[in-house]
Amino acid sequence: MINVEVVYCPAPGVNDLFKVEMPDGATLRSAIEASGVLARRGLVLDALSTGVWGRKQPLDTLLRERDRVEIYRPLQCDPKEARRLRYKQKAGGAAGKKAAASGSPTR
Repeated sequence: MINVEVVYCPAPGVNDLFKVEMPDGATLRSAIEASGVLARRGLVLDALSTGVWGRKQPLDTLLRERDRVEIYRPLQCDPKEARRLRYKQKAGGAAGKKAAASGSPTR
């Protein structure tokens, strides 16, 4: 028997973690099904992206003791665009603070 964790994060900061004991030769698919996360979250297994320890893996991947099975949710936006927006917000905030500290008005 092997012990694995199945993790799904439906939203940032929200974790659904379930530990399962599986027979030797268990796959990603069998661990996810045994965890009950599909029923709890209303997910369809074949439509999901899955992995082990942060590396994308197919559902027929064999698991080892203490593996962490991860179910990935679809991206909400392009990571490059999100990084660009964060930079603009940070740069805009820093410029406004410098102007306020020097006493000059901001535009």
